Amino acid sequence: MDHTEPLLDTPLTSTHAALGARIVPFAGYRMPVQYPDGILAEHAWTRTHAGLFDVSHMGQALLKGPDHATTARALEALAPADFVNLAPGRQRYSQLLAQDGGIIDDFMVTRPLAPEADGTLILVVNAACKTGDFAHIRAGLPEGVVLIERPERALVALQGPEAAQVMARHAPAAVALDFMAAAPTTFDGLPVEVSRSGYTGEDGFEISVAADDVATLWAALLAEEEVKPIGLGARDSLRLEAGLCLYGHDIDLTTSPVEAALLWSIQKRRREEGGFPGADRIRREIADGPARVRVGLRLDGRAPAREGAEIAHQGQVVGRITSGGFAPTLQAPIAMGYVPPALATPGTKLDILVRGKELPATVTALPFVPTRYARKSKMGA
Repeated sequence: MDHTEPLLDTPLTSTHAALGARIVPFAGYRMPVQYPDGILAEHAWTRTHAGLFDVSHMGQALLKGPDHATTARALEALAPADFVNLAPGRQRYSQLLAQDGGIIDDFMVTRPLAPEADGTLILVVNAACKTGDFAHIRAGLPEGVVLIERPERALVALQGPEAAQVMARHAPAAVALDFMAAAPTTFDGLPVEVSRSGYTGEDGFEISVAADDVATLWAALLAEEEVKPIGLGARDSLRLEAGLCLYGHDIDLTTSPVEAALLWSIQKRRREEGGFPGADRIRREIADGPARVRVGLRLDGRAPAREGAEIAHQGQVVGRITSGGFAPTLQAPIAMGYVPPALATPGTKLDILVRGKELPATVTALPFVPTRYARKSKMGA
């Protein structure tokens, strides 16, 4: 969104202000960066209890066609994931790709559980990209498949090890979901769409609800002793500890999914068949290796390295930091960036150039902090 345009509010902006949040511009919206307890306390609360995030600025939409195969193949012409074989009630992460294989945006796709929704896919895209994303998708759709934006809906995320016990009191059916599963249900009688997913590395839920109802849902969750509101600051430090990409920083039009270490999100059928933008480049990078790859870095000492800092090896600049900061859980500075594959092995010693100084760093396997997603094996299923 052009910075000259007026900032938008989510349906909860006034609620955040009433809670004492510091409101900042983000992706064209006025969003809470932190509440009075501060970013470190909010980060720790989410790791130990349950944090509540307003993500209503994200772009929600429906992709609708005459049947699932038609709709799925229409989306497969724009993104490299296997949507044809996506089961009802399951969610998948993917990327919209440019013709050269660069990433236009990353997004989430859900196939609804209800049989009457056959032919529909639910999309959630990043806030800063949603206008361009929706135009790009529409331009690439065949006749009979349409994109329907959902500005009338809000989105909140409840994340943390106590999220499930909180949800059990309001939306018991949601607790039966495992990671990357989704279903329509009710929350204290309100119709909602819930997925067991999030962007913190913790177990949690994303809840799509009518904008007119979100204040009621938010208040009900905040009334629980396990729950506190969490702003953008802790959201960023949590996702960095989880080794998750932030669009416009760790991934963008200059990076491919292979370079970004997102090959896991391209299923075997798509790798073999291609048929998506940039397929030739991506298959070549799979076969021959990319020129660079995203890695995790743990710095010695306490000084953090920020986005844009150069990465050096034996005095030669070999890459650049794309995300960096202090990891509250580890009590250490961490970062992600791109380096040649030969320097990407965990344990490799590198230097990060910060204000003329070389800060020693070690390539570290991602995620920095182990994830605690609710997978079936962990749920006794």
